[in-house]
Amino acid sequence: MNLKLQFWKKIKLQRSNRKPLNTSFRQQRLKAWQPNLSPQGILPLLIIIACVFAPIGVGLLVSALRTQTLTIDYEQCHLQATQNNLQTIPSQYVQSNFHKKTVIKPQWQLIQNDRNDGDNLTCHIQFEIPNEIKSSLYVYYKLTNYYQNHRKYIQSFDLDQLKGEALLPHQLDTNCKPFKEIDGKAIYPCGVIANTLFNDTFSHQLTNVEDKMLSVPLTNEGTAWHTDRHRYKPTKYNASQIVPPPNWSHMFPNGYTNDNIPDLQTWQEFLIWMRTAALPKFYKIALHNVSHGLVLHKGVYSMDINLNYPVLSFNGTKSFVLTTSHITGARNITLGIVYFIIAGLAGLFAIVFLITILLKPKKSVSGKHAYFHYTEPHISKREPNTTDFNDSNSMFTSDVQMREIL
Repeated sequence: MNLKLQFWKKIKLQRSNRKPLNTSFRQQRLKAWQPNLSPQGILPLLIIIACVFAPIGVGLLVSALRTQTLTIDYEQCHLQATQNNLQTIPSQYVQSNFHKKTVIKPQWQLIQNDRNDGDNLTCHIQFEIPNEIKSSLYVYYKLTNYYQNHRKYIQSFDLDQLKGEALLPHQLDTNCKPFKEIDGKAIYPCGVIANTLFNDTFSHQLTNVEDKMLSVPLTNEGTAWHTDRHRYKPTKYNASQIVPPPNWSHMFPNGYTNDNIPDLQTWQEFLIWMRTAALPKFYKIALHNVSHGLVLHKGVYSMDINLNYPVLSFNGTKSFVLTTSHITGARNITLGIVYFIIAGLAGLFAIVFLITILLKPKKSVSGKHAYFHYTEPHISKREPNTTDFNDSNSMFTSDVQMREIL
């Protein structure tokens, strides 16, 4: 009998020990602000949102539409253009937005720079500027179906090597594989990102075909972010310790020498490429016009592009983009449309709430939860039940009696 009582007392003690502490945090009695969400309270907020977002959307959309751009897909240039004369570029490869309509369609021609090297090609493009452009000019290259945001791709570099440390091949980050070493020499810089550097080159001038004096110079100086330069330092390697990545053979056909080891800290194209894009379709700046007061006059201009970067193998495209800019950068109407959508949704819900207030004014009185019917359930405190003890005692007694009978 005593054993049974001790057992149930122990169980009761264990249950009491599991009870949370009687504190405001444990018992969820912390003070909290519970807003009274009624149509009258939300209606002014929705009106304010609509009134603020709509003008911003109008400004962004108008500013984007005023941006003048020319986009020419040239990945088919080496297949469709001829070396004999200029040909009109198919319309599906051209997109333009100028203040005036163009009369002359863009044209291209393929130029073989070296008769002994069939891969050394240049795409010569001619296009019309139908009106004067007084704002700054920017040249971008655009790639599509290119996933720089792949997890293994964005991790494929060695930060210490980029900071200038002369690391041996076995000391390089394993993420650099398979572009880590060649013949026992470290690849500088290692990794997939560096190996896939975009290496099509654009001429540093928009050449006016009719009057060379009206040509506009372009430069790559200052195109990379200043913050990116702090990640890179001049290397401590010497030329005998390293080799260039395999895809850099056009830039370094004879490998590295002590005079041509690239300074990554000042190499603008490399800094821009190493900042990976978040989406498979992206733009990266190549050149810009930093001279203030220069005007791109009306006329026909040309641009030469050295073809080095293959994109057809992964069904991608590459484009030459000439554009002006506005407050949010290059031409982009998406941001303005998003602001319009938010303003429209806020205005729509404001109208719905206004109708609700007009039709059901009594149920919309501020300060009352008219639309919520919540009744706190009655929780009765359960008295300690001694039935279990009685049942167990009776079972224990009957068991003893049966043993005596037996």
